[in-house]
Amino acid sequence: MEIRESTEALEAQWLHPLAARSAATLGRLKTENACQIRTDFQRDRDRILHSKAFRRLKHKTQMFIAPMGDHYRTRLTHTLEVAQVSRTIARALRLNEDLTESIALAHDLGHPPFGHTGEHVLNELSPLGYHHQEQGLRIVTLLEPLNLTREVLDGMEGLTAEKPSFLTLEAQIVDIADRMAYLHHDVEDARRAGIMQDSDLPNDIRAALGANRLERLDCMVTDMVSTSAHNLNEGKPTIALSTETWEAMMALRQWMFDNIYLAPQRMEQTENVRRMLLALYEFYSKRPETLSPNLPVSDPLERRILDYISGMTDRFAIEAYKNYLLPQAYRAFSVNMFSGELTQ
Repeated sequence: MEIRESTEALEAQWLHPLAARSAATLGRLKTENACQIRTDFQRDRDRILHSKAFRRLKHKTQMFIAPMGDHYRTRLTHTLEVAQVSRTIARALRLNEDLTESIALAHDLGHPPFGHTGEHVLNELSPLGYHHQEQGLRIVTLLEPLNLTREVLDGMEGLTAEKPSFLTLEAQIVDIADRMAYLHHDVEDARRAGIMQDSDLPNDIRAALGANRLERLDCMVTDMVSTSAHNLNEGKPTIALSTETWEAMMALRQWMFDNIYLAPQRMEQTENVRRMLLALYEFYSKRPETLSPNLPVSDPLERRILDYISGMTDRFAIEAYKNYLLPQAYRAFSVNMFSGELTQ
């Protein structure tokens, strides 16, 4: 028996009856031969980890734009924290950890530079509109085709009015764990930046979730496991928090928007980002030859500009703005590469 088949047999024995099973995957857009060692969901995880889009997340904004401090979260560290929280919950519920991790690692691949600010600006600028989940799907199916399973693509797509439910419980886990993770670490980053203290949070939120970040995350994860386990034992395929904990988490989210995310000092940065991305969008509209040659040439120019800008890291976008749109000092001298001397 191949290693993969042994793993699939273990899944059949161990996983909850409502869990997704690798052997029963809905398949890929393009049929492939099975791997001898890894299950299909394990292959998805590895492909995502080795992708260029995943590596670029390390220099994309989570909350603070282009942070210089070593300990502030980036889009990559956020993704890793979502994966960790999601796997903890999946294991406790005996759901498929590999599928859960794959969805978590891929869920933000379509984020542009400068976080949600960049996303809102691109959505305003382009007649095509922009949403990071749709862009993530475009990346893994067209721009950097990974041929992921349909279960992972479904989890990446998220929920909309047209798509009100997920195919798997594992996708439900990531959807909620994403919110839990960013609220957990954004509070910590805001404290590190000196713009809030734990004591600033309303008393009802602290009473419901905990007085510090460790208590809050533990409360949310434990509550989600307990509530979801009850649902699954009743044959109800629903991952959820209790009503009380969900309402407290949403109250924390609203407090963060009112006091941190939309604070006046952050709005100044938001306007700077808007001006930068607007200028870059207009520049590439007039100078399409400067776009990456790796973009699909058959696509409309607006689409290629969106693909190019959204793939940028924070610092790449800043450097592009400097190089193309700021005046360059004329240098009437050169540096001898051997001696290091200036030559007029």
